[in-house]
Amino acid sequence: MKLVILDRDGVINYDSDHFVKSAAEWKAIPGSLEAIARMNQAGFKVVVATNQSGIGRGLFDMDTLNAMHEKMHRAAQAVGARIDAIFYCPHAADSNCECRKPKPGMFRRIASCFNIDLHGVFAIGDSLRDLQAAAAAGATPVLVLTGKGQDTRDNETLPESTLVFDSLAHAVDHVLANTPRTSK
Repeated sequence: MKLVILDRDGVINYDSDHFVKSAAEWKAIPGSLEAIARMNQAGFKVVVATNQSGIGRGLFDMDTLNAMHEKMHRAAQAVGARIDAIFYCPHAADSNCECRKPKPGMFRRIASCFNIDLHGVFAIGDSLRDLQAAAAAGATPVLVLTGKGQDTRDNETLPESTLVFDSLAHAVDHVLANTPRTSK
């Protein structure tokens, strides 16, 4: 099985320093959904792994998160893309859960649910914690310079062997060029 793991805010949609708190605030980054469609067409399952501490902080509720994800699914479908699963951590940053990135719990759950070893799986994010979770779970960390990506690149020490691309579309170009066509 070919699998790619994507962060949501800053990778697929625009991020906000004040959190994306409603479906109306959720807006796709140009080209991101088309990049997902290209992954689907190449036989990849696309999974989103996202921290959503706005729930734990009381900024929005589960119905609102579901509405954001429904909007994302509809927008993806409109361009021929499919997101196969969404995994999220609803806990606030000060909780000591295992699912909140940079801890690898969410990635381990993805590996278990899809019965796959994450070694060689590309995990694309815009923040250091995305990259740290990917590396800790054995996935290949990929930084995109959208969202918080430029700041992450310029001000953080990236995990060893992190790949860096301007956008999700450019990262997908690399993934597709570096994945055997015959594997499923």
